[in-house]
Amino acid sequence: MKSKHRPSKCKDIKSFATKRASGVLLHITSLPSEFGIGDLGRGAFDFINFLVNAEQQYWQLLPLVPTCGVFGHSPYASFSAFAGNPLLISPHGLLDDGFIETDDLATPDGFSEYYVDFPMVQEWKENLLRLAHEEFKKQQDKEQYGAFKKNMVWLDDYSLFMALKEERDKEPWYEWPAGLRHRKPAELKKARNRLANEIDYFQFEQYCFFNQLKKLRAFAGQKGVELIGDIPIYVSLDSADVWMLQDCFHLNAKTGEPIYVAGVPPDYFSDTGQRWGNPIYRWKNKKGSLNEDLMQWWVQRLEQTFKMVDIVRVDHFRGFESYWEIPAEEETAIKGRWVKGPGLEFFHRMEKELGALPIIAEDLGIITPEVEKLRDDLGFPGMKILQFAFDSDAANTYLPHNYPSTNTVVYTGTHDNDTVVGWFLSPEVMESSKERARRYANHPGSKEMHWDFIRMAFSSTAAIAITPMQDVLGFGGDCRFNMPSTTEGNWQWRCAARFLSGEVQNKLAGETRFYNRERRMVQIKEPDTIIEIEDEESLW
Repeated sequence: MKSKHRPSKCKDIKSFATKRASGVLLHITSLPSEFGIGDLGRGAFDFINFLVNAEQQYWQLLPLVPTCGVFGHSPYASFSAFAGNPLLISPHGLLDDGFIETDDLATPDGFSEYYVDFPMVQEWKENLLRLAHEEFKKQQDKEQYGAFKKNMVWLDDYSLFMALKEERDKEPWYEWPAGLRHRKPAELKKARNRLANEIDYFQFEQYCFFNQLKKLRAFAGQKGVELIGDIPIYVSLDSADVWMLQDCFHLNAKTGEPIYVAGVPPDYFSDTGQRWGNPIYRWKNKKGSLNEDLMQWWVQRLEQTFKMVDIVRVDHFRGFESYWEIPAEEETAIKGRWVKGPGLEFFHRMEKELGALPIIAEDLGIITPEVEKLRDDLGFPGMKILQFAFDSDAANTYLPHNYPSTNTVVYTGTHDNDTVVGWFLSPEVMESSKERARRYANHPGSKEMHWDFIRMAFSSTAAIAITPMQDVLGFGGDCRFNMPSTTEGNWQWRCAARFLSGEVQNKLAGETRFYNRERRMVQIKEPDTIIEIEDEESLW
C-alpha cells in the first residue's frame, strides 16, 4: 500500500501553539440546518463568520469519518480512517451542483433543531444521495471526478468494502466467506464486477464530501480561522482499514478476529478498566523493525487528515509510548499488560515523510514521565481540562498556576465532559470542588460559572484556550455531547441558529481581546485552494 504523492509541506510547528489564541469546539453535526443534522453547507460558513466576529482563531472538530451506527453514531467508531462522513454532505451543495432539484429538499416531519435523530436523518439523506448519484451518472463531464478517484489511493478498497457490507446486510468483514475475508484476487474481481454501481455510489459520496470540505476549508483559511481535527490512535475492527491490512494487526489469520484488543487498565474511575475492543497494531515485524506496510498506512492517514484540517488532536497519545494489550477472550481490561509502543522512531518516520506535524497530544488520564518526555521531545502541546482542576489541592496539575509550559492547550471541558454548568450543578461533584472553583475564579456566588471558567482558561499561560460551544452558551448537562461508557443518547446535541446571537458573539470577543487572544490573520491555504468569496452565498 504505497502513497502516490506527498503534500508539499505541513504547517511549520514553530508557528503553532506559541502565540496566544482561542477557539471553539463544535462538531459539524451540531451546526444549525433545516435537514436534521449539521453539514458542510451554509451553517458551517455562518459559524466561521461567527468565529471571526468573536475573535476566535480556531474551530475544533471531532473526527469527520463515516460513523458505524454503533455507540450512538460515535465519530470515534468508523468504517474508515480516511473517508468522509456522508451525513455531513450539504443538500444545498448537491442542489448547487445540479445533482438534485429544489423539490428534493423537502424534509419529513420530525427533524429537530436541538438534536440529531440519526436513523431518520440517515434514511432521508441516503435517499437524497442516491437521487443525486442517478443524476450524476447522466452527466457527461466527469474529468474532475476521475482526477479525484485517481488521487484518493484508499478509495477503491473503501468503496468495495462498503458495497460488500451493503450486499451482505451490514455483516462484519470477518464473517464474510473466506475468499472475500482473505481478499483473494479472483473473489475481489468478481465482487467489483457484480457491485460496480454500488461501488460508484460510495465513490460519489466521497467526491461530494471532499469537494464541499475543500470549499469550507478554503473559506476558513481566507478568513484566518484554523481547523483543528481529531484522530483516534486506534481503528474499528469492522473497517476497511483492518480488512485491507490484516497483517498489520494482531488477528487470527484464519478467522480475522482479534487476538488482542485495546483499552486501559483498572484505575480510580473503574475497578475493571476499559476494554475498548479495537484491534492492536503489529508495530514491529519479525526482525524487530517498524512494520513497513503499517508505516505507509500511517503516512497516508496523516497525509489525508492534513488535507482536511490544519491541526490534529491525536486521541490516546500515550499509546505511542506504551499501550494496554488485553487478550481478546477477556471480558474486562483487568488481565491486560503494558507493551512498549513505537515512540520517537514512529514520529521521526512521519516527519521524514510529511514534514513538521502540527499535533495536539491528548495526554489525559494517568500519564507517566516517559509519555511526557515523548510529548516534549516532539514539541507537541498537551491538554489541560479545567473541570479536573478542583478535586484535590493546590498542586493539582490542571490548575492554571501549575502549567509547566505555555506550549499547552487548555479546555473548559471536552466532548467527553459534562458542560461547565452541568458540572457545577451536579450532585455527584463534591461541594468542596465547587467551592475551590468559586474561590479560584474570585467570584463567590457566581450565577455564570461558565464565563468564570472561560476567563480562567483565557487568563492562563496556555498558548491556546478552547471552549465547547455549550460552555460559551452556558447550557446545562442536558446538552452535553457524550457520556463515556454509555451507548444511548450521545453525539446528538445541536446548536439552533438563534443561539449564535450577536450578544454572545460580542461577549466572547470582548473576553478574548481582554486576555490578549484576539484572532490574527494567517495565510493557511496553498494558492490552488484559494476561492473567490466576494459573494459568500455562492459557496453554498
